[in-house]
Amino acid sequence: MSPERVGVIGGGLMGSGIAEVFARAGSMVVVHEIDAGAAEAARARIAASLAKAVQRGKLDEPSRDQALANIQVSIDLSDQADRQLVIEAATENEALKRQVFADLDAVVADPGAILASNTSSIPITRLASVTGRPDHVIGLHFFNPVPVMTLVELVTTVKTSPEVATRARVYAEGVGKTVIEARDRAGFIVNMLLVPYLLGAIKMLEAGFASREDIDAGMRLGANHPMGPLELSDFVGLDTMKLIADVLFDEFKDPMYASPPLLTRLVEAGLLGRKTGRGFYEYG
Repeated sequence: MSPERVGVIGGGLMGSGIAEVFARAGSMVVVHEIDAGAAEAARARIAASLAKAVQRGKLDEPSRDQALANIQVSIDLSDQADRQLVIEAATENEALKRQVFADLDAVVADPGAILASNTSSIPITRLASVTGRPDHVIGLHFFNPVPVMTLVELVTTVKTSPEVATRARVYAEGVGKTVIEARDRAGFIVNMLLVPYLLGAIKMLEAGFASREDIDAGMRLGANHPMGPLELSDFVGLDTMKLIADVLFDEFKDPMYASPPLLTRLVEAGLLGRKTGRGFYEYG
């Protein structure tokens, strides 16, 4: 069962995907963006994704049209006032996310509404602390691309209401996702395990131990991974990778989470992976 009224803060790659899956499940979704240009880009991103689903035979045209009709894109945060579930999908920046949650706390009228974050690494307690309803704040971490990837990490804090956790699980399962539950610490389950692996591959390349192609082929063919670690890093985005690594290092002070100099230099140079056309690999 999906909620009737859903809000999504941020219409980028993750936010637009989250909006799409809820709209396809029948929810009325309001996507918030910062300005008219970003709002139009979000609308176009969702329309293109739905069109691709039709082309691939995953969705029929009437269902596509209904999903599009279920989505409104707005630049006015007050349009989130009547939402039952609001999912923050802003950039992986703690200060920005804390401000979003403070603003949502002031705007969302229903005291029973769930305020969720799609953060991939930042402890939820830090975001909940700026609200007057920490028992209704939770992590719902979707994975990219959201319409395709079936996993959601549900992250509960020491203050999260059990009823809220149950309702959030039902909502996520209602849009066809498989839910795994983690307690609140940086990185949750997936990135706690994944990021050291990816950083290890970057350190191996940086040390000149093996080529990028051989590192990736080794893990694709030797461990049956669908993508090698350097390919996957480019897919995730090297800026996102570094932000997650920095959050993990800040939390645990363990050198295995430290961003390698090579990763830092690529981010500083604006070579962020697939989204910029170049990272560890070049993309046409």
